[in-house]
Amino acid sequence: MSYVVLARKYRPRNFSEMVGQGHVVQALTNALTTQRLHHAYLFTGTRGVGKTTVSRILAKSLNCLGADGQGGITAEPCGQCQACTDIDAGRFVDYTELDAASNRGVDEVQALLEQAVYKPVQGRFKVFMIDEVHMLTNTAFNAMLKTLEEPPEYLKFVLATTDPQKVPVTVLSRCLQFNLRPMAPDTVLEHLQQVLQAESVPSELPALRLLSRAARGSMRDALSLTDQAIAFGGGELREATVRQMLGAVDRSYVLRLIDALARSDGAVVVDTVEALRVNGLSAASALEEMTGLLQRMAVLQAVADRADAHDLDDPDAPEVLRLAGALPADETQLLYSLCLHGRAELGLAPDEYAALTMVLLRLLAFKPGAEKKTLKTEAVSSAPANRAASQDGGTLAEPSRPLTAAREEGAAPGASGPARAVPAAPTRELPADHGRPTAVAKAPWMQPQTPPWEASPAADPASALAETGRVVSVPVRDPGLSERLEQRRPAQPAATGLSVHPSAEGDFWFDTVMALIRAERITALVRELGLQSQLVARDAGQWVLRVERESLNQGNNRERLATALATLGHEVRLVVEVGRVTDSPALRVQQENQRRQQEAERTIMDDPFVQNMMRDFGGRIVPGSLKAISH
Repeated sequence: MSYVVLARKYRPRNFSEMVGQGHVVQALTNALTTQRLHHAYLFTGTRGVGKTTVSRILAKSLNCLGADGQGGITAEPCGQCQACTDIDAGRFVDYTELDAASNRGVDEVQALLEQAVYKPVQGRFKVFMIDEVHMLTNTAFNAMLKTLEEPPEYLKFVLATTDPQKVPVTVLSRCLQFNLRPMAPDTVLEHLQQVLQAESVPSELPALRLLSRAARGSMRDALSLTDQAIAFGGGELREATVRQMLGAVDRSYVLRLIDALARSDGAVVVDTVEALRVNGLSAASALEEMTGLLQRMAVLQAVADRADAHDLDDPDAPEVLRLAGALPADETQLLYSLCLHGRAELGLAPDEYAALTMVLLRLLAFKPGAEKKTLKTEAVSSAPANRAASQDGGTLAEPSRPLTAAREEGAAPGASGPARAVPAAPTRELPADHGRPTAVAKAPWMQPQTPPWEASPAADPASALAETGRVVSVPVRDPGLSERLEQRRPAQPAATGLSVHPSAEGDFWFDTVMALIRAERITALVRELGLQSQLVARDAGQWVLRVERESLNQGNNRERLATALATLGHEVRLVVEVGRVTDSPALRVQQENQRRQQEAERTIMDDPFVQNMMRDFGGRIVPGSLKAISH
């Protein structure tokens, strides 16, 4: 006897054997029991979910005669009468299956409809089953519309398709539509266990879990893969052989990648991807496995006490739980999105492993508080004038700065305590050589050029600015120029209402938060809690912080901030209250940025070259286009 594949051998023979389609089974069972039968049914769904199987069971239910030959329409076909056995064998004369993928023309449909005028020969009903009905041409659909709307009482239509959007609405309106859902991996896993137990095939649970995920919701695909795995494994299913057959990535690689990303260890990420290349493991499979683990981590982060039987059976559950605590929730979501969209980039790159490396390293580039490394070029001056100046004991003048840049100044006026440099933004660390002039080699095209419309470079104040690096005033020759220049000045921003009241506690808290940010001890919401809070009081064991938004005190932000403070030697308990904040690191940074912005705008407006452009060419500074920059 020839071997019968598992997908055919274990095809359901009645509704009670159907798996994963309870909503369709319940509707059809109730309709058959109450004799409320429609003349046309449309079954939709992806491949291998049971569309053809349901249509055959429905045909048996309509034509079953019972074991004693006296049965009628039933929701539980006997499977023993001639009608049931002939339908299962595919030789029942009153049950016709038409494959619309290869018989899509109007001639084939008309030949089928010509049989509709004849009553059933053996059964109670004629059943026309048209598979992949969306492949029919428009003419073929039009030819069957009238018969589909008002068929003879002995005729039933059963249509099946994987793409219902391509079926005309005129056909959809004449049918009862049932959507067969993709199988859940747990449902497929349970069914595979029953099939393998009946087949007496030894198997490992991780191997079945790999097959159930690889089936992607299709029970037929799951059984076909199981057939292949049994042959590949020599009559048994082991995780190692199934993983090798599927080309699936060992989860240890994925766990190592996520752990390295949580620790911002780019070297381990690159080495692990290289190991995937050496072992010939699929990059797409690695990203797919990562999305699954990241989804579980996100659920654990949102619902910390969630644990079901599936997770308990998974040997990697403790490691997933550890990574869920090590990787912040916002970075988990970002990495999930990067992996999900990164799969589309693999086919665009000439090397899929290089694309995988770029997808993973992208998290480190976008990670909050990531260190920005820049390349610096130390230039050695070789100009004769510079050498002569150095020999004469003179000093080189600081190169002139671009006209759109603002000068770096000290602390804000009126601030108590020693002067300190305030970062330009609360999330960015200033370089170590901030504020120190550095000679940078400039190419010839980067040297300042004299405007062609200027009469004499020596007499031009702009040239004096380039030589001395100072801003000088330009005498206004036109008496009405001052008014016109004033009209062209950019509108000053409205007062923001900043009210900063510096204090000794504020100085201490500012220095502490900035130290944590520079050391990357706090990121994301914890960093915002430190920046937006004001240190109200502190003693040996407890510090009191004040914030204006209660949302900053949610979750474990306070505990994570206390843990970061402990790394600086402050073993304290944090108490957070809600109220008005008058001295926080964020307010100080914002105040300093406003001061620098105003100084930058004033410097630009007082620049001789800008005044010349506004006077001679009617130039105007676009409001909001000036931005203070740091050097």
